[in-house]
Amino acid sequence: MATFDQSLHSFLTQAASNSPTPGGGSVAALVAALGASMTSMVGNLTQGDKFADVQAEMTAAAEQMAAAIRSFEQLLEADMSSFDRYMAALKLPKDSAEQKVARSQALQEASIKATEVPLDLARLCLDSLHLSETIADTANKNVISDLGIAALLLEAAAQSALLTVDMNLPGLKDLARKADFESERNRIANAITPLKDKIVATVRKRLA
Repeated sequence: MATFDQSLHSFLTQAASNSPTPGGGSVAALVAALGASMTSMVGNLTQGDKFADVQAEMTAAAEQMAAAIRSFEQLLEADMSSFDRYMAALKLPKDSAEQKVARSQALQEASIKATEVPLDLARLCLDSLHLSETIADTANKNVISDLGIAALLLEAAAQSALLTVDMNLPGLKDLARKADFESERNRIANAITPLKDKIVATVRKRLA
């Protein structure tokens, strides 16, 4: 059964247990999906004659966020898979020189994947925030607080994912790949909080 097909209670029980998965990366993906769902809801509730001028934009935003939710679901599963792959690599034999080389290569491949997944998650959170920002001025004021909540959740998910990236980067031996990851990590880190702040400021201005 896919994780998103389980009950929320079941997910929380597993996350709180002594099982390493679902862990922080999976929780971040779930939080991101919740943020995207709130953005989608705002788009879906900014409809009708009163919002005729922006209805097409809101419909498109809701549809894009529905697609983002599916992507976050896939990233949640990928996070658990990448962890399992890394743990499997750790258990590979290392008695002979050949085994050591094979184990080292498997660990590096698993580490790369374990870095790519949270980086993809953080990137999608940033993209989702960019979309939220485009509708903040014109969305239905009655649900504008939900857009602020979406922004807070998406930023939290992105920052959580970046912590996972930071944990995995030191172990990467491919220096070119590591530099690319660091560059993208820094780009997202520098953009995510100012964008969230801008959205929340718009929300508070409209609530005043």
